[in-house]
Amino acid sequence: MNTQTSKLSIPPHFNPNKVGEVWRVPYEERAAQAEAWAKQHNIQPASLDKARICLLLIDVQNTFCIPEFELFVGGKSGTGAVNDNQRLCEFIYCNLAVITTIAPTMDTHTAMQIFHPIFWVNATGEHPVPAATSITPQDIEQGIWKVNPAVANSLTNSNYELLEKHAYHYVKQLSQDGKYPLTVWPYHSMLGGIGHALVSSVEEAIFFHCIARQSQTQFEIKGDNPLTENYSVLRPEVLVSFDQNPLAHKNTRLIHQLLEFDAVIIGGQAKSHCVAWTIDDLLTEIQQIDATLARKIYLLEDCTSPVVVPGVVDYTEQADAAFVRFANAGMRIIKSTESLDLGNLV
Repeated sequence: MNTQTSKLSIPPHFNPNKVGEVWRVPYEERAAQAEAWAKQHNIQPASLDKARICLLLIDVQNTFCIPEFELFVGGKSGTGAVNDNQRLCEFIYCNLAVITTIAPTMDTHTAMQIFHPIFWVNATGEHPVPAATSITPQDIEQGIWKVNPAVANSLTNSNYELLEKHAYHYVKQLSQDGKYPLTVWPYHSMLGGIGHALVSSVEEAIFFHCIARQSQTQFEIKGDNPLTENYSVLRPEVLVSFDQNPLAHKNTRLIHQLLEFDAVIIGGQAKSHCVAWTIDDLLTEIQQIDATLARKIYLLEDCTSPVVVPGVVDYTEQADAAFVRFANAGMRIIKSTESLDLGNLV
């Protein structure tokens, strides 16, 4: 990346003051404007790109990015995700002519999942307090938390013993693998709900790119397996169940596809969780194939923020440490204001 490649201007419809709000994208109007914009600026279809660039956007959804929504990522500033998304939109518009494919991941949940309150109860039948409760193997062994018998009907065809065995195995596996402990999160990214949708301003920018570049947006669904978490879009937290049968699978299709691009640029939320876990899984795959491939991964450090809940948790240090590790492995840390230098792509 450098600052010499000419960038496009930002289309007049973009309103930075609306990035933190939810509203309806006027598709027909934006489609007409995108086609006119492409003609005015001689923007070619993505199919003609000689250097193929993927913009992988992690969970840029209302549930994480709009203040007052369930898991707003405020970062240190308290307005992190809103500021990140303003820069992200501007990055998309300025580099419209060279981004080949945009792939947004969509965290996708229903109510009865292993990390939601309804899944667990204590001795008096109360559910854990979301965001303030982590469940360890010792908690289960001591009876502090147990699987809610009522959810077995929906999840394991009323086989409560099966669900108990799975839950204990799952929590134990997280601790053995050095993962974050099982956190009970507020209900979020609920399928069919407003929180699940992309941030309106980002959706608008992605749609504008799709029409202007004639490049279908590639949505990647993750997190819909009720028995495992899916911070990373590339693989769930636990792959094997207590009986050693497959619980879920890696997204090998997407892994192979990403590594075929000349460059992959990554941003989104949250830096400490879904972004870091996705990058970490991608790096693991790269190191198994060819460590030099890490040089074609670019991390938008000013388009992502860590989870910070004042007085409760602050994952800033963990997020920053992860990005240092990624850079040491060969990945490029960049800012959204930098231009895409096609001549330097790996």
